[in-house]
Amino acid sequence: MYGKAFAPEYRGALEELSVNSSLEDVLRRAVEEREQAELAGRALESAQAGLAVAEASRRLGRVEEAEQAWRDSYRAAERAADAGAMAWAVWSGGTLARQRGDLELATRRLTEAAELAERGGDIVARGYSLAGLAETVRIRGDYAAAAGLHEQLLAEARRRGEARHTVWALEGIAQIHRNTGEYDTALALFEEAAEIAARAEDARGEAWALRGIADVLSLRGETERALELLSRAAATCERMRLASALAYNRKMRGNVLFRAGRYEEARECYGAALEEFRTMGEPRGEALARLGLVKSRARLGREPSATAADLDELDRTLGGIGLLHAREMVARARAELGIVPAGGARGAA
Repeated sequence: MYGKAFAPEYRGALEELSVNSSLEDVLRRAVEEREQAELAGRALESAQAGLAVAEASRRLGRVEEAEQAWRDSYRAAERAADAGAMAWAVWSGGTLARQRGDLELATRRLTEAAELAERGGDIVARGYSLAGLAETVRIRGDYAAAAGLHEQLLAEARRRGEARHTVWALEGIAQIHRNTGEYDTALALFEEAAEIAARAEDARGEAWALRGIADVLSLRGETERALELLSRAAATCERMRLASALAYNRKMRGNVLFRAGRYEEARECYGAALEEFRTMGEPRGEALARLGLVKSRARLGREPSATAADLDELDRTLGGIGLLHAREMVARARAELGIVPAGGARGAA
């Protein structure tokens, strides 16, 4: 039903690159191709190579380079008067905005990318843009809107037999079910995503699916199995140099250890993930790692007033980013730890 996964963000002279290509190799090739295209005055080829530079840089955690690269790609696509190439560049910029925690900007850019793709007749760019929009909406906590978009994209991906898009949609829907307590459904969807990704040789998609499976298994008390799956996923992330995915994997390992009462090990994982998120400028991941760190320190005997102050600060930070589900996590942490907000009133964030 599904063919081998492909990477449409690697276009033109780079289209033979695999979804599993080393990001360092992609970046090196893309920079060379962009330089040659610029020297020859080939605007469309410059835009295509610039997109690969942007995406490789983003996934490697080099956010400033990614920001400059997607903008350069857009300007080159504009010179080429190619709406599809413009859409891909704006999609990259929107994905980067979400990674950097600016969800409103991500929403605007991804919406614009979908409109450009529609105008340029690029079905794949439109699908990627809408998938990015669905993920952004889900992260903000609007599950009803996100579920509708994910389901629409899942149907389209299944119809076209696109493994990578199918995996993304399944993982998004699975995450909604996990966040709303429907663990059996979430597990089945994550497992289906992992199976499709493995058959399609989509190592990145499989790594994210394994992380989801591990999360649900951990909630069921299957700690060692969850840790084993996270180790498998981490090996893929390290091999491909997926900086953001590796940091989220480490943060999830902290979650698994915390749930098992292994608070010192959890504290170490959260601390390492926090530094990784800070290095790549990813505030959402940073805030979530900080929350785990605060909870671990509290379980290890930290002064309650210090924990209360940290949770209040995190609540403000997450509210500024617009993460509704994460603010609910802060409220649950207060209840779990018996912490009264510094303002005095116990309650939801």
